[in-house]
Amino acid sequence: MLSSLESSLSLLAVLGVGLAFGLKHATEADHIVAVSTIVSEHRSLWRSALVGALWGMGHTASLIAVGVVVLALRVAIPEWVASWFEFGVALMIIGLGASAVVRALRKRRDFHLHRHQHDGVSHVHLHFHDRETEHAGSVAAHSHSVSIVGIKPFLVGAMHGLAGSAALMLLVLAQTQSLMAGLLYLGVFGMGSACGMVLMSGLVGLPFVLTSRRLSGIHYSLQTFAGALSIVFGLWYAYATGLVSELWKTLI
Repeated sequence: MLSSLESSLSLLAVLGVGLAFGLKHATEADHIVAVSTIVSEHRSLWRSALVGALWGMGHTASLIAVGVVVLALRVAIPEWVASWFEFGVALMIIGLGASAVVRALRKRRDFHLHRHQHDGVSHVHLHFHDRETEHAGSVAAHSHSVSIVGIKPFLVGAMHGLAGSAALMLLVLAQTQSLMAGLLYLGVFGMGSACGMVLMSGLVGLPFVLTSRRLSGIHYSLQTFAGALSIVFGLWYAYATGLVSELWKTLI
C-alpha cells in the first residue's frame, strides 16, 4: 500500500516537472521568433492565441509520435539526427522570415520606385502608398488571399517538436520505466508548452492587433521587422547548428 502511494506521488512529481518544463519550453527563442512571423499575419488577438494553440498541437503530436517509437524500443535518438532536425528548424525560420517580409511589403498597398529631380540632379527612391496616402488612380485595386490559420502553425510546431525530441526523450527514458507513463509525461509536457505558447503568441500579437486598424504604416513596419529578425536569427541558428558543429561531416 505504501509502495503504491509512493509510486503515485513519484509519478505526480514527474508530471509536475513535465508541465513546468513544457511552460518554459514555449519561451525558447527559436519558438518565439518562428511564431511571431505567423502571428504578424493576423489582426485579432484570438487568432494570435489560436496560432499558439495550433503550434502546441503540432508540437505535441510530433513528440508523441516519436515517443511511441523511442519508448517502445527503449532507444535514444542519434545526436546527428537531432542536429539535422535543428538545422531544418533554422532553414524553416529563414523561410518564415522571408515570407513575412515579402507579405508585409505587398500589403503596404503598393511600393515602387520614384524618380525625382532636385536642382537638376536626378535620383531614385523607394516609395510606399498606404491607404491614407494613396495617390488617386495610381494603384490598381487588388486583393490578397487569406492564409489558412491552422496548417502553418501546426507544421511549424511539429518541426520544433522533432528538433527538441532527442534531448526530451533522454530525459523521459531516464525518469520513466513504462510506455504509458512516458507518453503521459509527453502529453503533460505538450500541454504545458501549448499553454505557454498561447500566452506568448497573444503577447507577441498584441502590437500587431493594436496597429492594424489606424496605424497601417507602423503595422506593416512591425511585420517587416518581425520578418527581418526571423531571417537574421535563422541565419545565426543555421551557422550555430550547421557550420560550427560541422554537420556536413555526417554526410561523408
